Amino acid sequence: MESQVTTLIVDDDQAVCFFLEELLSAEGHAVVTAPDGEEALERLRDIHFDLAILDLQLGGRVDGLRVLEAISWRWPNMARIILTGHGTLDSAISAIDEGVDAYLLKPVKAQDLRRLVKAALEKRSHDSQVRQATGAAASLQRGPIVVDLSRHEVSRDEQTLTLNPCEYKLLVHLMENDDRPVSVKELVSVVKGYQCEHVHEARDVIKWYVYSLRQKVERDPSAPRHLLNVRGVGYIFKA
Repeated sequence: MESQVTTLIVDDDQAVCFFLEELLSAEGHAVVTAPDGEEALERLRDIHFDLAILDLQLGGRVDGLRVLEAISWRWPNMARIILTGHGTLDSAISAIDEGVDAYLLKPVKAQDLRRLVKAALEKRSHDSQVRQATGAAASLQRGPIVVDLSRHEVSRDEQTLTLNPCEYKLLVHLMENDDRPVSVKELVSVVKGYQCEHVHEARDVIKWYVYSLRQKVERDPSAPRHLLNVRGVGYIFKA
């Protein structure tokens, strides 16, 4: 017997939330709704959903892109569909970079939603099977530091560390490339997603992320043992 699909719906329009909840509940989903980005982040802190459907234009301090970023960091295997109006179509397309499986233009049509939900869940299931078949690593360990890659959780000496998405990307990339010094320009590309033209610009950007990461990873941030500077190049991770 297949397990029930769990779905999070995030929209500040009560009518839209009700429509989506009724439609997906009739399809057998266990549905949880959140009226804004703040509540969505609270839900996502400890609960893994199979699917998230969210509006990009949310009222309040946390917009849809922020929620997408949190999902990418905390639950990278979750299927994601975004809702958008014609006026925010460009933003919807750019959100594909956050791992969105599909987007729907409002007003939402029932047949389109059913089709895209089915396709998104099938895609995520296929990706999961491929990872298992290829033996993709579920964790990364270097010395006392362990990264659970499926859950985006980091621990040191079995104590959980709370990293933001940029700190997490920086740590994982350095750990995965611990056989070489990694240039500051490469690190900016990994952490921020853009290319710096000049080394000094990249150095100024990345040094603050290294500093904040050291505060969490190193036992003594003033005398780091793991995140080491390589003069004239960048940084290297040492176990």
